[in-house]
Amino acid sequence: MQRTALYEEHLTLGARMVDFAGWEMPVQYAGVIEEHRAVRTGAGLFDLGHMGEIRVSGPSAGAALDYALISTPSALLVGRAQYSMIVNEVGGILDDLVVYRIADAEWLVVANASNRTVVAAALRERVGGSATVVDESDNTSMIAIQGVTSAEIFGSLIPEEERSAFHALRNYSAATMRLEVAGAAITALIARTGYTGEVGYEAYVENAHAVVLWRALLAAGSAISHGTPFQPIGLGARDTLRLEAGMPLYGNELREELTPFDVGLGRVVKLDKPGGFVGGEALLARSTRGERFGRALVGLRVTGRGIARHGYEVRRPGGATLGLITSGTHSPSLGYPIALADLNAEAAPFTPGEPLEVLIRGEGVAAEVTGVPFIPKRSTEGRAQGAHQQGG
Repeated sequence: MQRTALYEEHLTLGARMVDFAGWEMPVQYAGVIEEHRAVRTGAGLFDLGHMGEIRVSGPSAGAALDYALISTPSALLVGRAQYSMIVNEVGGILDDLVVYRIADAEWLVVANASNRTVVAAALRERVGGSATVVDESDNTSMIAIQGVTSAEIFGSLIPEEERSAFHALRNYSAATMRLEVAGAAITALIARTGYTGEVGYEAYVENAHAVVLWRALLAAGSAISHGTPFQPIGLGARDTLRLEAGMPLYGNELREELTPFDVGLGRVVKLDKPGGFVGGEALLARSTRGERFGRALVGLRVTGRGIARHGYEVRRPGGATLGLITSGTHSPSLGYPIALADLNAEAAPFTPGEPLEVLIRGEGVAAEVTGVPFIPKRSTEGRAQGAHQQGG
């Protein structure tokens, strides 16, 4: 298994490590529920060094990315970001992405760990010689801080004369900034993005600076928390946080058999791009014919006893199977089980409050359709803004 630059730090902090997409990652430190609540009421620190960072540059890079992805990265202003996807020739989702424009002719594409090599290879093939594609994942660490006190904690590492620029960062914006840590200055790309539904920041640094930044943020969080929780957060709580915020995970809600329209993200697709894009013809043909996309991603609250897990069947009471649960958990914030389900759109509409059943250990357990996200977002950032990252 691969390890991030912070592997030894996690062992020192007593993390329980697991295999995640081929990476040895912390699943929890103090416990999933405690870590989840820390982010919702204070702040939490995440190692996301397993994610993929791919730099695309050159005078024609914007147009090349427009052709390679479903969105229009060329329309971004420098310092702004957008949620996007890369699809195959028939519109199936290969990965969901966050794309940053970091200079006039330079973009950073952030992919899920499990799809990094697929995304990098597809980008190289699709841009051809019109842009330079460099996979910088092996040399880059990504550290996130999420929660209501994250701005104050992270801002304490910014030199005072530059702090106002940091606090001026809007959702889905980013800037290269200088940080003062351990008596030295390091440079990081700091983005106001995240995967929790909370205000938060993600910092991209060279691996050589990861440990010193991690330790500095831990120290700052402990000093500035003002009695609110602050602690490192594992993948377990990251998953419950993103599910409450209604953010999809690749391999669960998103997969190659589904199109963006099947998962409620058709608004991200720019079908009218002048140069077209890979997969665009197939998606446009279905849309032009008025053909219904076959799936619907639906939020559920389980009102009976049990938790709806990935792969469990969903049906109307006493009826035929409508589809499967893609993600489910007991919500630490709400106090009851929630889930996302991939259902047959031909059986729509699925109206909030409508009774459904989830088959748990062969028995039908009562559930009802609910809105998504399950909890109000404190910020509109996230890998599926308004519906991330993200998954794996």
